Amino acid sequence: MTTAFRFTPPDPALIAADVERAFAEDLGKGDATASLLPADAQAAAQLTCREDAVLAGIPWFNACVLKLDPNARIDWHANDGDRVTPGMVVCEMRGNARALVSAERSALNFLQMLSGTATITAAYMAAVAGTKVRVIDTRKTVPGLRLAQKYAVRCGGGHNHRMGLYDAILVKENHIIAASSIAAAVLAARKLHPALQLIVEVENLDELQQALDAGVDRIMLDNFTLPLMREAVAITAGRVPLEISGNVSLQTIGEYARTGVDYISVGALTKHVQAIDLSLRLKIG
Repeated sequence: MTTAFRFTPPDPALIAADVERAFAEDLGKGDATASLLPADAQAAAQLTCREDAVLAGIPWFNACVLKLDPNARIDWHANDGDRVTPGMVVCEMRGNARALVSAERSALNFLQMLSGTATITAAYMAAVAGTKVRVIDTRKTVPGLRLAQKYAVRCGGGHNHRMGLYDAILVKENHIIAASSIAAAVLAARKLHPALQLIVEVENLDELQQALDAGVDRIMLDNFTLPLMREAVAITAGRVPLEISGNVSLQTIGEYARTGVDYISVGALTKHVQAIDLSLRLKIG
């Protein structure tokens, strides 16, 4: 069974909690249909990919199966982050038949969704190839599955923005209004949370200059046009990393990356989930 990962997954306890929630909504008091199978029946299974994709979610898949059959054997022929192709058998298993059929839906839900996130991330990374840009995710994630989706972004070659509201400060329009100015908001943030990264979102070149004068750690250019992005890069001259957000798609990201910015945040990596087509077939005996 695969145990080594190129991309560090979340703490096993957090993965186990994800699985517990999945089983609570799917299995409830027990799998009524699986009870038709003999309790001691064994089964083999093959997991086949039906489309081009980047694999992600093995720790969650394994946790689902092993939760119901700790003695199940799971042999992976690909790792998280690998490109898989139509018709490829990515995994073979053997274990208790009831356990395998009961775990199937939840295990596939995790693997299909997270592989979808990794696959779209890889497409965005390909679109910025040859530039210095880092494609990063956002907080627009499926509730309760943020760490899982952010892991999948890494499997697809992308990078993580802040995990939540607790590990970095992002000063946006409403914060600036409440504080009366960018300078005042930055001063308050530095005083309250001096150890946290401080990012300020700006909507025009005047605000960009204010953020530069305030000495922030990163500046987010919100819905800037291409000419304004280029001008912002020239004004900043490498003093502070620049991030682009808003109106980013596979069609626009390449042009945005070539302006010379450092980061592009893409909500679609985790917000627009399209599951990858995977098929699990069992053979009893």
